[in-house]
Amino acid sequence: MKPDFTTRLLIDAGIGKGMRVMDVGCGSGDVTFLLCDLVGKEGEVVGVDHDASAIAIARQRTAAHDQPSATFLQYELQALPDSIGTFDAIVGRRVLMYQKDPVATVRTLSKYLRPRGVVLFQEHDTTMVPASLAPFPLHKKAQTWLQEMIAREGADLHIGFNLHGIFTQAGLTVESVRAECVLQTPDTPYALGNIVRACLPRIVALGVASASEVDIETLQERLDQERSASSGVYIGDVMFGSWARKV
Repeated sequence: MKPDFTTRLLIDAGIGKGMRVMDVGCGSGDVTFLLCDLVGKEGEVVGVDHDASAIAIARQRTAAHDQPSATFLQYELQALPDSIGTFDAIVGRRVLMYQKDPVATVRTLSKYLRPRGVVLFQEHDTTMVPASLAPFPLHKKAQTWLQEMIAREGADLHIGFNLHGIFTQAGLTVESVRAECVLQTPDTPYALGNIVRACLPRIVALGVASASEVDIETLQERLDQERSASSGVYIGDVMFGSWARKV
């Protein structure tokens, strides 16, 4: 099976055996455990997040994943202690887009990089999506709920196009910027409805849409029906990834 976008991004940036890596905004540890597989038992991965409940879940998952190289700490990204040490790489997924001052965040994080260390972020960008030639009204409505939710939470919806400038202004040397579309075809299942389900409390709380408007119990089925009835291709999301090096 072809590695996913995140895995390819990490491998191409040089994340490998024996490295010490920090996963910022780690949440419950999905990227952290992926990094553990890459650095091996001789490496170390430190996951950092401000959310105590997410850190608690990540620590519970550590035993289940048999990952002795994973450590999870609760800190704000702008308030990391010197005792955390230095790293060969610092990575994050869907994190930089939520920072009020991403340049300052990257500049602060780079202090914990070893010479020639790498900063890598994967972010989602809504500048060009949703996009399709055929009509996908329900898909576009569901995607709009997610985009509006993110916007009201203060995220930068154009973060992908801004990554090069952010890294450069933070004093790093950019080595790569790439993007990949998430395509949906009549025979390609995609769990957009499940993503909306996971975000539904935030969607409702922010006044983006009501629970009755979303009708979450039937949403995925209706999306599947719309997709299978069409002969077109729908692009709902674009993932950007970039890494830069400390000189």
